[in-house]
Amino acid sequence: MKKILGSILAFSLLAYPLIELLASPMNPLQPGGTLPPFSLPVPEDPSLKEYLGLSGKGLFKISEIKTKILIIEIFSMYCPQCHKEAPRINELYNLIEKDTELKGKIKIIGIGAGNTPFEVETFKKTYKIPFPLFSDRDYTLHKLFGEVRTPYFIVVKFNEDGTHKIVHAQLGGYPGAEAFLELVLKTSGSNQ
Repeated sequence: MKKILGSILAFSLLAYPLIELLASPMNPLQPGGTLPPFSLPVPEDPSLKEYLGLSGKGLFKISEIKTKILIIEIFSMYCPQCHKEAPRINELYNLIEKDTELKGKIKIIGIGAGNTPFEVETFKKTYKIPFPLFSDRDYTLHKLFGEVRTPYFIVVKFNEDGTHKIVHAQLGGYPGAEAFLELVLKTSGSNQ
């Protein structure tokens, strides 16, 4: 059984780049726009719930996260580039959390396109992801985001009046923690 699962995973990892090349984004979200309305399950882990500033159980809306800037990474457990960038996204998380000026003002979440809760948890454990990851098993959110390839990053700025705006969106090409943080601060107007 392990050999079969290993063969399936190996084939998936080899075939994924080809599938990704053939599947181009239909209509990805763009800077200046807004996120479509959607809800996610409140994490069961108390530390993740606290990180997001949430309480209770059930579903929550992105606007309920206690932050000024939200970085959303659309990833897949079967995406080799997502595997490569996972440690660097962890570095970004740690850079933000260690900065007293930024901690609590910038938060990160990940959404596993087409990934079951088990696959998301496997990715989280394998790469020791410290921030909340959510399953998008049936690609519902992936479709809302324009069927983007992975990894895809969306940076959202929340305004005082409760509205929000996408200030940056990009496919892969993660430039490293410090450079990406500088980009997030610049595009959100937080570096002034």
